[in-house]
Amino acid sequence: MSETTPVVTSGRDAMDRAVVLAQRGPAYGPNPQVGCVIVSGGQDPTAAGVVVGEGWHRGAGTAHAEVAALADAVERGNDVRGARAYVTLEPCNHVGRTGPCADALTAAGIGDVVYAVADPGDASSGGAATLRSRGIGADLVGHDGAKQLTRRWHRAMSLHRPYVIAKWASTLDGRMAAADGTSFWITGTQAREHAHGVRAVVDAIAVGTGTVTADNPSLSARPGGVEQGHQPLRVVVGQRSTPGAAVWRDSNAMQASTHDPAEVLAELWAREVRTVVVEGGPTLLSAFFAAGLVDEVNAYLAPAIVGAGPTSLADLGISTMADALRLRDVTFTPLGADILVTGFLTEGT
Repeated sequence: MSETTPVVTSGRDAMDRAVVLAQRGPAYGPNPQVGCVIVSGGQDPTAAGVVVGEGWHRGAGTAHAEVAALADAVERGNDVRGARAYVTLEPCNHVGRTGPCADALTAAGIGDVVYAVADPGDASSGGAATLRSRGIGADLVGHDGAKQLTRRWHRAMSLHRPYVIAKWASTLDGRMAAADGTSFWITGTQAREHAHGVRAVVDAIAVGTGTVTADNPSLSARPGGVEQGHQPLRVVVGQRSTPGAAVWRDSNAMQASTHDPAEVLAELWAREVRTVVVEGGPTLLSAFFAAGLVDEVNAYLAPAIVGAGPTSLADLGISTMADALRLRDVTFTPLGADILVTGFLTEGT
């Protein structure tokens, strides 16, 4: 499965490799990105060892990373008995589309397991405890790369609702459109390209009926100007009918006939949506903020000033700066003449 058989110099080195492998899997879908590296050479996590098998999860319904790594070892003719498995996420403990990874590791004779993030799932968690009960070591050793890789999925599974990204583009004075309603284009090519890249790795995009009526957006993922194989579910929130709109061009669309964000998320969760980008307009975005259901903010700021027009958000009922919503772990990314401000309203895993 790998091009070479690398030697890892430490447990950190092995987990770094597992994170790289995990990133080969799809970032969208009901399952997380997970990588696994199996290393021989004793049980000392600081010692060098040889990679005897490695794998990653390729999407819902396919082998989990641990099973893929075990299969890779068999294909190479390597013995994994007594070896250590480094996995970015705690091995699962349940029968879903595939069997429990805890059982597969046990049957293969793995000596012990190091995992970087605990599984928050009600049914899937507990793999580490199962392994320990069978005399197989299972240790949680945190890793920032693995944590960031599973941040959205982990929070979704912890709260039993999709992870919500609030996205908007605005002028420096906070306007989403000019006074005459025009909004094409607030930001430049690089910012729009980035936004399409985000769409390409989420499960759904949500807009209100007002945005559909005013802008008739296609809500497709088009990095490089080309539609991707994976297209997020297009979600129209509200009770107004919008027949003939571009979002209804095929069956990959739905209407959530409610004004309650929690009801929208419950419906999406039932469809196995784990990440959703809420793109507007101001009424819908504000409803999610007011309900405390926003996890991440992607705000694209253009160096333009119009002085009038609709604002990015509507009234949130915040009357004093002491109650302002404050982002954490904020980053600023230049995108041509524009700036992307990314931040979180919730802590990571």
